[in-house]
Amino acid sequence: MIDSSGSMVGVVPIAEARRKAEEESLDLVLINAQADNPVCKIMDYGRYMFELAKKEREAKKNQKTTSVKEVGFRMTTEEHDMGYKTKNACRFLEEGDRVKVVIKFRGREMAYTSRGYDVMKKFAQACADFGQVDREPKVEGRNMVMFLAPHKN
Repeated sequence: MIDSSGSMVGVVPIAEARRKAEEESLDLVLINAQADNPVCKIMDYGRYMFELAKKEREAKKNQKTTSVKEVGFRMTTEEHDMGYKTKNACRFLEEGDRVKVVIKFRGREMAYTSRGYDVMKKFAQACADFGQVDREPKVEGRNMVMFLAPHKN
């Protein structure tokens, strides 16, 4: 048990711990139930919950959220447009976002999905300085999808 001032009291029967908490008109809070001897502390429970929520908010504030940006093109996309989309994808990766690369197949282009794999491989090599392939190219319906993730620093 830990008393209200924060000093370690030692192993105390539950009844005595409750009595001490009532004497100080505070709550007996179970801090760690996993230990061999469960750890309890005499404190104000409302304040304890407020402090936990405050720590959680601070941790959430300091977290970096990653979003997924999408870059889409077709099998017949010209070289200049492909360069432009590659430049945008590299910028997204540099900013720390994941990139979803989508090739849309129309009509008879579905017969040439092997060319799509070549285009995806070429695109991944163009973005290799900023990120690596997170999920290999995969055909999903009439689309081929690949994910790129930024390099871990």
